[in-house]
Amino acid sequence: MAMTSPVVDNENDARSADDAALTAPTAALFRALGEPARLTMLRHLFTGEHSVRELTDHLGLAQSTVSAHLACLRDCGLVTVRQRGRSSIYAIADPGRLATLVGAAEDLLDGGSSPEACAHLTEAGR
Repeated sequence: MAMTSPVVDNENDARSADDAALTAPTAALFRALGEPARLTMLRHLFTGEHSVRELTDHLGLAQSTVSAHLACLRDCGLVTVRQRGRSSIYAIADPGRLATLVGAAEDLLDGGSSPEACAHLTEAGR
């Protein structure tokens, strides 16, 4: 029996790799925004700067959990941090553009999008 080599489509493989490289940062941003606690933090930060303690009190979460979520948001470039004494003060990095993004998502939802009905999302959350 003769061995045949598999068909390799280098052009499609390269295109697929390019697509993945282009979409990966956007997917990471949406994953950061997809966590309800992080989105709640961002909404609260739209009211002004807040310390970790203030965010912990507002969310009712452990300080370590809030800090981990804030680290994610900071690493994604969505929030900034500055020191005030011994406290870290967080703020929205680019309020106008983030408000536009969140507003666009809300417009999609108002227009009839219903991601909560997606079985793939509800299955993933289990």
